[in-house]
Amino acid sequence: MTYLITGGNRGIGLEFTRELLSRGESVLVTARNPESAAELKALKADHPDRLTIFALDIADVQSIDAFVKALSDQTIDVLINNAGTLERCGALGEIDYEVIARSFEVNTIGTLRLTEALLPALRRASGAKIVNLSSKMGSIEENTSGGSYAYRASKAALNMVTRSLAHDLAGEDIIAFVVHSGWVQTRMGGPNALIDTETSVSNLLDVIDKADASISGTFQEWNGNTVAW
Repeated sequence: MTYLITGGNRGIGLEFTRELLSRGESVLVTARNPESAAELKALKADHPDRLTIFALDIADVQSIDAFVKALSDQTIDVLINNAGTLERCGALGEIDYEVIARSFEVNTIGTLRLTEALLPALRRASGAKIVNLSSKMGSIEENTSGGSYAYRASKAALNMVTRSLAHDLAGEDIIAFVVHSGWVQTRMGGPNALIDTETSVSNLLDVIDKADASISGTFQEWNGNTVAW
């Protein structure tokens, strides 16, 4: 099978790449600056026939167009939209709305724009899967502390986008769902996070592998639980 992972130069995206390669899959991976992605280049040296690295900035329309053109007639079985951003926009009364706009441009609009552009590649597969990395911070039900307006709102919007994709693609044997990776020890999650990337990704892959039409349009947690919207 062929997997496409966005934002694969570090953290969860890099671990997805490692684990998928280790089990023999073909992986297409993107990074904004591939030349500086040392760990990806090392993996490429070890798996020259099964790993292809592309430049992609999902917040840049021209970058998406160039990337899709470079893919040519590639088939994608599983799209893992991992690329995202977490910026602090300030507390209520001091909100930086440019940060909120950037968060939506990456986490919501960029992810949708890329997914739409990749539909031909997904349609060439048999039973393709679209997996969008969200967060419990995007769950309205789980919001018991407020704040984090940029991240929460952009991820909540991504959840709604994914639900619509699931409905719109249901007749084409393509499923779409969102996942929560857990609080993971990455540059974004910080050193005090509860789980490491290996634990998160190995469990997420189990969720993805088992996913079928019954979970399309749902919000799945790394440990197999369903998250409330």
